[in-house]
Amino acid sequence: MSPDQHIVYREALPQDREQADAIDDSFTTDTIYEVAVGGQGFALRPVAVDPPLAKIFPPDEDDDGCAGLHREVAVDEGKVCGFVAVGVEEWHHRLVIHEIAVAPAHRGLGVGAALMRRACAYGRRHGARTAWLEASSVNVPAIRAYQRMGFTFCGLDTTLYRGTPSEGETALFMSRALDAG
Repeated sequence: MSPDQHIVYREALPQDREQADAIDDSFTTDTIYEVAVGGQGFALRPVAVDPPLAKIFPPDEDDDGCAGLHREVAVDEGKVCGFVAVGVEEWHHRLVIHEIAVAPAHRGLGVGAALMRRACAYGRRHGARTAWLEASSVNVPAIRAYQRMGFTFCGLDTTLYRGTPSEGETALFMSRALDAG
């Protein structure tokens, strides 16, 4: 029996929003990605950090940043324990994963992978050929999870977080094809 077998996955309802927004999306990592800039490109290098880095995301200033997006939730015993918010950009048939979060007590149980499968299925139903997301160079736990879900690095932006609480981090872009399950 799978540890998440009792978890119900479904499209989010308006009343799920408050619980989803309350999920603790902080993380701790003992590794970050350092971006090395060379004459002809970039390279990523995992670097150990001691003491481990604990990251707590500031509250979203724009509460409607995910307004109009499709949301899926994971519900355990009536409480939302994970969610994903996605949208399809029709001009290039891309599913954009805007946000995905799993409550700490439910991490490592396949909840994030199940939510991502549901998000990708939604994208395929709406004509998306690629799924795409952004992660910070310090969020190695999430990056490793995305890699297990079939995502690979496809680009980066060294300036995306300039002037934000994440200044100094690098935005890493990841994608995966949606032609196959």
